[in-house]
Amino acid sequence: MKRRLLGVLMAAALVVTGCSTGKDAVVSGGTFTFVSPGGKVDISYPENERQKAPTLAGDDLMHEGKQLSIEDFPGKALVINLWGQWCGPCRAEAPELETASKQIAPVGAQVIGLDVRDPARDVAQDFVRDRGLTYPSIWDPSGRVLLQLSGYPRNIIPSTLVLDKQHRVAAVFLRQVLASDLVPVVQRLSAEK
Repeated sequence: MKRRLLGVLMAAALVVTGCSTGKDAVVSGGTFTFVSPGGKVDISYPENERQKAPTLAGDDLMHEGKQLSIEDFPGKALVINLWGQWCGPCRAEAPELETASKQIAPVGAQVIGLDVRDPARDVAQDFVRDRGLTYPSIWDPSGRVLLQLSGYPRNIIPSTLVLDKQHRVAAVFLRQVLASDLVPVVQRLSAEK
């Protein structure tokens, strides 16, 4: 019994050590690789430490046969929100994202949803319509698009990444967000040269 407990504790120590090493982001071929700095849920990256986000692209949730990509919004700060219609906190968060979307549009920024683990497209579309969401979403039922975010915790839904105008990761929220969390960050990023 003691040996088993010791083994479990050693394994837990390795996991914790593995998650707590490194800086907020590490360079891996010049692309963003997420590392949780000390278990924080709100993470900001100074301009000189930001890493380029991978190209997130996939089927447009609301327009079958159409592709949607972050590359469709060059030179714009972006809010990338990971959500699913099955997620209770996502239901509460959706109106906040719609409010943020309207408030950041005047500064040329854009909200984009990444709908994960929703195998029934029509159910996810109903979620969008029922809440009057006007910002686009990438439909990612298999998680293929989400896999592009190296090291990102795929089990934390909802979560949100904020990209600067060069599409480098400037902030990460590993929790449900409010418009008041996002709008000041995006306004600051949009004002950057």
